[in-house]
Amino acid sequence: MNDYDFSGCATKYNVKCSDGRTILKNAFKHCDGRVVPLVWNHRHDTPSAILGKALLVHTDDGVYAYGKFNDTETGATCREILKHGDIESLSIYANRLKETMKQVMHGEIREVSLVLAGANIDALIDNVITHGEIEDDAAWIYAGEGIELYHADEGEQKGEKEMAGTDKTVKDVIDSMNEEQQTVLNAMVAKAYEDGMAAAEEDDEDGGDEEMKHNIFDMDEQQGGFLSHADEEAIIALAKTPNVGTLRTAMKMYVEQNAHLAHGIDGIEELFPEYELTNPGVPELLTDDQSWVQRVISKAHKSPISRIRTRQADARSLTPAALGYKKGQEKQFMGNLKLINRTTDPQTIYVKDKLERDDVVDITDFEVAEYQDKVMTMLLHEKLATAMLLGDGLEDGAEGKIDETKIRPVWTDDELYTIHVDVDIEAAKSELQGTNTSANFGENYIYSEAVITAALYARERYKGNGTLDFYCAPHLLNVMLLARDLNGRRLYDSKEDLAKALNVGEICTVEQMEGKVREDKQGKEHKLLGLFVNFANYHLGATKGGKVTSFEDFDIDFNQHKYLKETRCSGANTRVLSAIALEEPVKAD
Repeated sequence: MNDYDFSGCATKYNVKCSDGRTILKNAFKHCDGRVVPLVWNHRHDTPSAILGKALLVHTDDGVYAYGKFNDTETGATCREILKHGDIESLSIYANRLKETMKQVMHGEIREVSLVLAGANIDALIDNVITHGEIEDDAAWIYAGEGIELYHADEGEQKGEKEMAGTDKTVKDVIDSMNEEQQTVLNAMVAKAYEDGMAAAEEDDEDGGDEEMKHNIFDMDEQQGGFLSHADEEAIIALAKTPNVGTLRTAMKMYVEQNAHLAHGIDGIEELFPEYELTNPGVPELLTDDQSWVQRVISKAHKSPISRIRTRQADARSLTPAALGYKKGQEKQFMGNLKLINRTTDPQTIYVKDKLERDDVVDITDFEVAEYQDKVMTMLLHEKLATAMLLGDGLEDGAEGKIDETKIRPVWTDDELYTIHVDVDIEAAKSELQGTNTSANFGENYIYSEAVITAALYARERYKGNGTLDFYCAPHLLNVMLLARDLNGRRLYDSKEDLAKALNVGEICTVEQMEGKVREDKQGKEHKLLGLFVNFANYHLGATKGGKVTSFEDFDIDFNQHKYLKETRCSGANTRVLSAIALEEPVKAD
């Protein structure tokens, strides 16, 4: 066509548009040589909006359009507008868009339009709603490239082709496929189509048909990486089998088992869509159970004094405290009160971390600094609560060790404050079953009865006040809840029933208690089963400024954000004989 009026880029490949989508290379390659209407600003409401026609020519960079105006008033007007440079941009209207992960792989160009947008705008796709083709995606696609004017006497230009009216489309994806299957096959169609066209171009160099095209859905048997209908059906059937389960796995297995595909599709995984987060935003945090942590910290008595002193007078040694008088005998003095003193100093406990500034800037789907702050707060509270209940678990003298004379653990506290009781499982078994052990109670029943017996007997020495809570490992709770009587009925239907039997307010499970063992002053080992304690008797002391405080700094040299959370406090049980530790003696090997 020697007398076209102008040419310009109708759409470009591999340019990220303002809505995040990208037109992939060769998405409109099949439109090469197609003649489509040339319209004004995508108007369809009047015949005068049709300005002429446009020849589409495919290039490696995109689709080029050669425009010819009609000999109409509107056509002549637009020809003059272009000569004066008042309009410089083209746009296309395309439908039947096939895309995955915001990557457009295929579409049908229906028209080319002169548009008012300036030549330097970013690439843009505007979604539109059409009637009669509601099953397809449609869009206006702006290229952002300028228009070149041509004159009839310039002769045939490089890349010019004769007008052709071909309008071939790819066959619709099988309707019965689900969304996942459609997504995968769409990707494979795009890949196979590109490979097929590349092969056709090689044939052209050898004198083959220039217009040769492949449609993977129209072939029963294809070689070199194409899927036939039989392949598709076999893959879907394989995906439905119990041992496979997913289309991805089925595709990989089928390719490996079929030679005509195994050598034609290398890197099959690249044809599948990218992984997507099921829960975008803040990552779900996997931790040990934290419910007991806030209970411990919230119930502890908060004191504005960080150096704690406890003092009690033990009157139990005053025996006899009061005597009967007999005439003529000298009255005796009562015994001396025994004073019990203990002081506890504070210690700083901290959590420190850092984030690279590049990472803070690049992570855009959630506020990583805010997320880090919450994690650090959680870890600080967990460490403090663990030190109060059990100790931090580090050996004496280890770096970072929380001094147990400053944050005193209930479990390993002095016998004056925590009553340590061994649970005798063998004695309970002998008492409950006698000699016929195999025909009577189960192990869970014996174990739970031994625990309850030891706990209730220990209460006879208890001198604390308020309601006790029972802290134990999850396994011990399950053992006791699964206890059955001789008729097979469970003794405790719920935690509440078991709490009543133990005479406690609440049972709190602590995963950190699992497998804990201590060594007493005689060198004997004891496995921790559970702790009875009312944390209202436990004092946490912190002066002004010693409570949990956050600090942030920026290291210019290393481009790092540095974060610190710390508290300076003391912690100790302030009432004697106010906690009970149930333990099981560890048998020597």
